[in-house]
Amino acid sequence: MGSNPGMTPDQIALIKATVPVLVEHGNTITTVFYRNMLAAHPELNTVFNTANQVNGHQPRALAGALYAYASHIDDLGALGSAVELICNKHASLYIKPDDYKIVGKYLLEAMAEVLGAALTPEIHDAWATAYWQLADIMIGREKQIYEQAEGWTDWRDFKIVNKVKESEEITSFYLSPVDEKPLPAFQPGQYISIQTYVPALKYPQARQYSLSDQPKPDYYRISVKRELGLSPAAPGAAAHPGYISNVLHDTFNIGDKLKVSHPCGDFFLAPADSESGNPIVLISAGVGLTPLTSMLNTLISKSPATRKVHFIHGARSSGARAFKKHISELPKQFPSIQTTFFTSHPSEGETEGVDFDHVGRVDLTKLKDRDLFLDDPKTDYYICGPGKFMTDMESALKAKGVDADRVKMELFGTGGIPH
Repeated sequence: MGSNPGMTPDQIALIKATVPVLVEHGNTITTVFYRNMLAAHPELNTVFNTANQVNGHQPRALAGALYAYASHIDDLGALGSAVELICNKHASLYIKPDDYKIVGKYLLEAMAEVLGAALTPEIHDAWATAYWQLADIMIGREKQIYEQAEGWTDWRDFKIVNKVKESEEITSFYLSPVDEKPLPAFQPGQYISIQTYVPALKYPQARQYSLSDQPKPDYYRISVKRELGLSPAAPGAAAHPGYISNVLHDTFNIGDKLKVSHPCGDFFLAPADSESGNPIVLISAGVGLTPLTSMLNTLISKSPATRKVHFIHGARSSGARAFKKHISELPKQFPSIQTTFFTSHPSEGETEGVDFDHVGRVDLTKLKDRDLFLDDPKTDYYICGPGKFMTDMESALKAKGVDADRVKMELFGTGGIPH
């Protein structure tokens, strides 16, 4: 991604000059943007995450994205990974080029409403040009993703063929297409979007869930954590109860139908890692183990006898840990596979060294270098979990001499903005 020749040097300078304005007013602008756009186009409520509107996450994320874009307007290559992440999410929601016209209109109007006379005609025109510079890049990339979807270019009806409780808070749903046509393979680590009607909102909502098993031709598996959240009115509330996760857990059963998107996502087991014999370390916390379990099961199916794999997971308690039986039994079958479980709040009766390996959060300093395969420069590391967890793990690996290009993180929940 280079600079768009449609932007003049003066326009680029104007955009960069607005960075301090975005620091001060960005969140207000994006809050007004969402309020006005969704009031005028209520049909878009099915696209945008209502819980993240209530808790303010979505306006903050967009404000952060605008800030990053303005800061890098003369070096768009720095935003390549963030744009790829966003385009994949858009494709999983079937965003169309016309949607960008609506967003552009209300974003510029929100800037005018908040900034008033400070938004001069020249700054307005610069931002209009900048918006369409980015929009055109994203529309082009999303077109490519749609073309790679093997003709699957809209929501598809699936039915739940199995529902399995994996832990105190995570339940797996096995989803098969109603039309019974074979499913396209996906890259282990990718996700699908699920759309269903939410009675509390009186309109459908969509959410993204990582695929948690290796690719199969007849079903996809997602493993969903019930998101209890906090009341939006509670002091310091950071989350609203998960609309979709609670509906899935409480009301959806075998035989019920959901709308499903084609698999998307830019966090996945690299094909070279899938086919080669390079060592792999999979590090996760909480429900972050779902895409890594897909990777683990795929690696086992391809080279179970010789591939060195270490699966490291942190959970609040053993009762909260999904797939524990499956994962903990793998080393008995495949001696080249290691597992390490960290438990931050062991339940009464749980014993360190028996029910789990270490008390506390995931701490790589408690592991020997050989258990992280640090002696092999071809080892790759995949990390998934809360944002701070991932950056902490990245820093710990860097401190141990691991090159940044060998560390892959699921940036989905962070908005993909470089930190």
